[in-house]
Amino acid sequence: MAHRNQWLPILGLVMLAFIWGYNWVIMKTALTFCGPFAFGAIRAVIGSMVLFFVAAVSGRSLQPGSWPAILLLALLQTTGFFGFSIWALVSGGAGKTVMLVYTMPFWLLLLAWPLLGERIHRWQAIAAGLAFCGLVFLFHPWKSHPYLASTVLASLAGLCWALAGVWNKYFRARVQVDLLAANAWQLMAGAVPLILIALFVESRAIEWTPYFIGAVAYNAVLATAVAWSLWFFALQEMPAGMAGLGTLTVPVLGVLAAWLQLGEVPGPWEGLGMVLIFCGLALLSGLGAIFYRSRQP
Repeated sequence: MAHRNQWLPILGLVMLAFIWGYNWVIMKTALTFCGPFAFGAIRAVIGSMVLFFVAAVSGRSLQPGSWPAILLLALLQTTGFFGFSIWALVSGGAGKTVMLVYTMPFWLLLLAWPLLGERIHRWQAIAAGLAFCGLVFLFHPWKSHPYLASTVLASLAGLCWALAGVWNKYFRARVQVDLLAANAWQLMAGAVPLILIALFVESRAIEWTPYFIGAVAYNAVLATAVAWSLWFFALQEMPAGMAGLGTLTVPVLGVLAAWLQLGEVPGPWEGLGMVLIFCGLALLSGLGAIFYRSRQP
């Protein structure tokens, strides 16, 4: 039983990788029917309602544990991550956006060192160096390109996600709170700024087409309520620097799906940057999994 439980966080990460991988194509297409901040707010609100319903039916506690901790998590995880990532999709391609957002393990590794005291090993430093080189090629500052704003926004989304991961691991080690309740409250609280931005910035009406309704359902239930709970569970059970394991296949699936369905073919610099980032994250995740398993009793 103990050996089986060791694999549960890894299995959860693999599940969410497949859920999230294809979602970037879904979100990119859904933005033809809705503004980015309105879509992010709808996703967060419905996702939180699903989690509150599950918690109520199962008789679990709905206490947030610590409102300051939940509000900061909401600002980083829902407002920051959702807002920047969906905003980046407005002008940027789904494949490039997902690759930049999922540099999160790179940022998480760097942040976990000074903030959580998780030591960076030599092989992790090499992996981080490869990922950083990939970021440079994706930005390619020596050559002007029209999608710089989208590139910056996607990178900020990855950084917000990593900060949220560090904060989640920090406060959950000090505050007793139910995983389901924490996720539900942070989604609801984080949706409030997104709603306000949508009301004051976006003027277009939402087109409730069958595709958009399906995209909302997929995002709210699978990509938000289910997948984020799996992510927080993995963060709780694994070192923060290693919790990026299951996210490795997400950018690969996202790039392939965008290539096949949306016709997004990466350019030479983008392609090289994606390969370097993937190699860095593969090294970080693969050797990290070996290190993680070697420390288990």
